[in-house]
Amino acid sequence: MATFITIGYGDQAGYDRTAPSVRDEAHAHDERLSRGGARIGRAGNPVQVRNPEGSGVQRQDGAFMSAELPLAGFMLIEADSLDQAVAMVADTPCAVAHGVVEVWPLSGS
Repeated sequence: MATFITIGYGDQAGYDRTAPSVRDEAHAHDERLSRGGARIGRAGNPVQVRNPEGSGVQRQDGAFMSAELPLAGFMLIEADSLDQAVAMVADTPCAVAHGVVEVWPLSGS
């Protein structure tokens, strides 16, 4: 089995314009994934860390990357293939509420 990290992006406007029944089912889907072993978390406030040439740690509040939609959360899942990982996240809140989910295979897993 391979390990994948997923990154969900979405905004309140997209969430709000999604039918409540669709949102409810998406949250129930997340609960099922969590009970099945997926580690799911909402994104907090990021901190950038640098240590150029080992000369000393530099810390800066805020995200380094920017995206069209705000970062909403992360999930760590186990799946037999990328196709299975995609199927696992296709019904999550970000995917169904006008957001997007990236699926990243982790090498060495």
